[in-house]
Amino acid sequence: MNLISDWHDRKIEAGDKWGEVISENLKKADIIVLLISIDFINSKYCYDVEMDAALDRQDDDKAKVIPVIARSCLWKSTRFAPFQALPTDGKAIVTWPDRDVALTDVADGIRVVAEQILSKR
Repeated sequence: MNLISDWHDRKIEAGDKWGEVISENLKKADIIVLLISIDFINSKYCYDVEMDAALDRQDDDKAKVIPVIARSCLWKSTRFAPFQALPTDGKAIVTWPDRDVALTDVADGIRVVAEQILSKR
């Protein structure tokens, strides 16, 4: 069984209108993973456009937003700070002594959410 199928902006093909493609995929997503770093926070498009759409879908109970803290940054003062972040305790992946353990923690957390969503259908 394929519990999760992924989509990311590297799947946008030449000639596609990338803003429209991103918007359409955000509208279809059950789980929206935010890969958090200072670059994400500083990106006007990621932080203001994509994240706003993601948080709107969460507010409407149409998707679950999961912040994944990739690199250390001041994420606890952001709009997504109230959401339970992964990995455990919101500790940035790059700070874990074994990154495989951090990534497994993230994957397991996303799997649990995916199973919950599937069980409600």
